[in-house]
Amino acid sequence: MNHHILSVLVQNRPGVLARVAGLFARRDYNIFSLAVAPAENEGFSRITIVVDVDSAPLEQITKQLFKLIEVVKISELDPLRSVERELLLATVRVSPEQRGQVVELATIFEGKILAVGVEAITISLDGHPDKLDDFEELLAGYGIVELQRTGRVALPKLDKESRLRAVAHKGKAG
Repeated sequence: MNHHILSVLVQNRPGVLARVAGLFARRDYNIFSLAVAPAENEGFSRITIVVDVDSAPLEQITKQLFKLIEVVKISELDPLRSVERELLLATVRVSPEQRGQVVELATIFEGKILAVGVEAITISLDGHPDKLDDFEELLAGYGIVELQRTGRVALPKLDKESRLRAVAHKGKAG
């Protein structure tokens, strides 16, 4: 599936998220993933919205979003030029004989075991959404009891010059 990844900077006010989600619902745009949290500047939040390309023409979405008074900035993030992450929590039914296999699988994917019960294990894993898809597919063979994913968060990758400046700045501060 092809997606638009939008990073929307908004004023952090009551009801903003409801207005943004309502805009998508009224226009019958399918939101694939939605994540929101405070941004780097106090008083602002960043909403990362992943939208199905087929259901939503990008130009129309941005025009509609900018009509909302709280929207400050909208950036479309190119998946090839952005850093994306997501968090997955899963409780998997495992017998004592299978537990080692699931723990090894979590280790291979750099996940963490959060809780161990008599018949189940709870695992957390963060990473690129494709990595989480692969992990979830492998866990399905054991019997997923519960699963929750946060939705994508994303920021633009730093260009080489910006990375070099950040390293140089860090060196001066230390």
